[in-house]
Amino acid sequence: MERKAVRRRVLPGIAMITALAAGVTGLAGCTDGNGIGITSDQKGGGSTAAPAQPGKYRSLPQPCKAADTKRLKAMLPASDSLTTQQREQLYAGTAEPSFDGDRHVGCRWNAQAPEGTLLLSVTFERVVSYDRAAASDDDKAHTVFVRRLTDAHLPFPGITGSPSPSTAPGTAPGASASPAQPSGSPAATPAPASAPASASPSAPASPSTAPELGSRVLEGLGSEAYLDDKLSPAGASAAQSRTVRIVFRTSNVLVTIEYSVQPSGPAAIPSSAETQDKTRQLAQALAERFSE
Repeated sequence: MERKAVRRRVLPGIAMITALAAGVTGLAGCTDGNGIGITSDQKGGGSTAAPAQPGKYRSLPQPCKAADTKRLKAMLPASDSLTTQQREQLYAGTAEPSFDGDRHVGCRWNAQAPEGTLLLSVTFERVVSYDRAAASDDDKAHTVFVRRLTDAHLPFPGITGSPSPSTAPGTAPGASASPAQPSGSPAATPAPASAPASASPSAPASPSTAPELGSRVLEGLGSEAYLDDKLSPAGASAAQSRTVRIVFRTSNVLVTIEYSVQPSGPAAIPSSAETQDKTRQLAQALAERFSE
């Protein structure tokens, strides 16, 4: 009789715990000494991390209006033969076709000057991560930037030691100009590459020839940036043209600027210092506009 009475007292308590465990989601089915339920994740892997926040920028500015007219005139001096209307059309630029104005837009300018042809283009690209649980918009934009940096055969900032595939032959003139790059080390290049970065094999031959600056990673421009400087091959009747491309990232937006100088005379070679300086000034102005 005494044993049965004990069972009658215990069974209601067990029934209450069972009902509580079945009716409350997330309970592990046990209690502490005070009868308070101890919760645990049903999958045993901890709480699910919240997806990353969207990138800072949800839209893009109009590229044809991104650069001020004063700066455009410095980069694209108009011929004196142009009428007022033709000058306005020149500096208004031509918008590139775009299927999504919030994702990818661009603008181009073309000026014919007595000294040659001047071409300028500005492109804005907003990067979106379709799986923000795996990577944020900023992380995705960083990945795109690194891919383009690699395509330009420039090493990632901060890399030291043995040469990498990004320091391929033929890119030494660009890589040797960057203090942040390892390609100037004896392991990456032959001994002549240890010469000052501002020097060029052809510079000593002519006192009037400006030093070559070359391609390099840039600091102090957006979140990360690089400059790619290329000369076209010289032809029998065509002059060497110089194209400077600057790519920089600010949050989840990539900005690309291309400035090309094509001299009219075969003997003239565009100055790397002057061409790069004008391109960098425009890039800095655009970066400041995004930070406003």
